[in-house]
Amino acid sequence: MSKKTYFITGGGTGGHIYPAVAVADGLLAQEDTEKIYYVGNPKNLEASIVKGKNYKFLPVSSSGMPRKASLKFIKWTYQMFIGWIKCCRYIQKYKPDVIFGTGGYVSAPVLFAAITMKIPFVMHDCDANPGLVTRKLAPFAKSISVAFDVEKEKLNNDNCFVNGNPIRPQFRTLTKDRAREVLGLKNKLTLCVMGGSQGAKKINETVAKILKNLCQDWDLQVMFQTGKKNFQDVVNLLKIYYPEYESDENLILKPYFDNMETILKASDIAVSRAGSLSISELCASGIASIFIPYAYAASDHQRKNAKYMVKNGAGLYLEDGDTNSDSLLKMICTLINNSDQLEEIQRCSLKMAKFDGVEKIINQIKSAI
Repeated sequence: MSKKTYFITGGGTGGHIYPAVAVADGLLAQEDTEKIYYVGNPKNLEASIVKGKNYKFLPVSSSGMPRKASLKFIKWTYQMFIGWIKCCRYIQKYKPDVIFGTGGYVSAPVLFAAITMKIPFVMHDCDANPGLVTRKLAPFAKSISVAFDVEKEKLNNDNCFVNGNPIRPQFRTLTKDRAREVLGLKNKLTLCVMGGSQGAKKINETVAKILKNLCQDWDLQVMFQTGKKNFQDVVNLLKIYYPEYESDENLILKPYFDNMETILKASDIAVSRAGSLSISELCASGIASIFIPYAYAASDHQRKNAKYMVKNGAGLYLEDGDTNSDSLLKMICTLINNSDQLEEIQRCSLKMAKFDGVEKIINQIKSAI
């Protein structure tokens, strides 16, 4: 059996990293895999996540492209050129059979090097509106994987497949009862609050103001991920609005949850941004979500993701600019007080889940060899 070597790339945010890691882990379990190398920015989240994995991390400095002509654009161009040279050298040294990238600026120098060195590559794009790197490099890819069917018409590649986002296998196997047991939670209505891997200031501030109502007046169990940068700001707000929060058994407050599959599988309702990976994991957990899309996301992709979910009955929608303690509390209470609506949204959410994304993408990668 001929053993294969793979390069995996994607980073910056959890939406690019976790799908890439899920595919890398899936490839690692294949009998015909020789080695896997993860190419990413050493200063980003991907470096710390990959550290505990059984594949080698190859560092390449990268950053998002400035949208206006300036000195920053000249600096970015030089950085991309150096990154491209470095990736070409990585390809010469480690000789990957195929490269897999999840889009975004981190994957750009690797995929440009793949074109230069004539190495086949497969891409995955996670948003309803494909990112710039995916749109520009799609014609050169052996095949494309997308999370939403509406993406296909926007990409210039006939080999485009709707697979959903690759997610961790625990989303398929872990039960709600077991998840709650692991977290020490009771069997009652549970809310998860998350703004993505980086947190969300507006969501954090709003929830901090109504957390006492949720935990005490409504007796909700609340798991609140603030993001590492925003944790202390939330604590400072809670000291004002909910001084006794530390002794509340209904609350789990952390900067970041490493075991997000357990958190989500234990939840009934979520307040969330609308990154594509978050949406895929929320669907896989059968959660009724209140989406508050980040208004300044690239190409407005979070709004498009959220509206796609609402169109399919799989969530509720609240504009970031309309989010305040009254509007959010009212929307959460709508779900608490209407069990039929809650269950219908949960059912529609679960119906949209795709659990076999990793397997389908691996088949695409192997077909590219």
